Amino acid sequence: MDICVCIKRYPSLGSAIMLTDDGMTIDTDKLGFTLSPHEECAVEAAVQLKEEHGGTVTLISMGPEGVEEQIREQFAIGADRAIWIRSDSTDVDPQAAAKAIGDAIEADETAFDLILLGSESADNANAQTGVRLAHRLGRPVATAIKGMTIADGVATCERAVGTMREVYRVRLPAVVTVKDGLNIPRYPSVPGRIKARKKPIDEVTADLDAARIQLKGLTAPIRESKGAQALGAGDEAADALVDVMKQIGVLS
Repeated sequence: MDICVCIKRYPSLGSAIMLTDDGMTIDTDKLGFTLSPHEECAVEAAVQLKEEHGGTVTLISMGPEGVEEQIREQFAIGADRAIWIRSDSTDVDPQAAAKAIGDAIEADETAFDLILLGSESADNANAQTGVRLAHRLGRPVATAIKGMTIADGVATCERAVGTMREVYRVRLPAVVTVKDGLNIPRYPSVPGRIKARKKPIDEVTADLDAARIQLKGLTAPIRESKGAQALGAGDEAADALVDVMKQIGVLS
């Protein structure tokens, strides 16, 4: 079974979000990068299926310099090769991204049985690329999946709906988007990290359509201070302390 997993690099946000001076993007100068938990589970699912059925796992990622870091990390848990779609940014319109990824998949010599994505990216959370990619490739799609097994060329997929589960059966080749909780991603081993250095990454240039979503600007969330608060001094402080204790239910 040959499996393709689409992954997206995004900033690993700290306690405070800082924007660039023009307010159009997050300032990443002092931030690291990572993958969303959904995509980590997608890679783990692909590696487990390869271990069960045999075959290969190919990663596809779009973005500028630096994307290789996340690709090598996923190589270390068992992915075999990668296609790096070079673009100026990872923040690409979902329709344009689906076309670029679809073009790369069709141009590759591997006929993928299964294409996995996270159900949504951790930064924009559009939840569109997987569906648009399936439409682009003319394949069936199941989305937001929390359980999956494959047998006899059919993927049986479970989606959580409240306390219930919906079950979908899609014939391969297919596209499936998965959610965090599908599995527990393994931690890369030292031998895996060593092997990851030598695994191949094929580079292609993104041929992006014009974006249909226009970014007007970003606004950083207002953070409420959780530091100590001075209530006053003397009798005034005592009265203020009583008021606070009444607010939190210690006194009636």
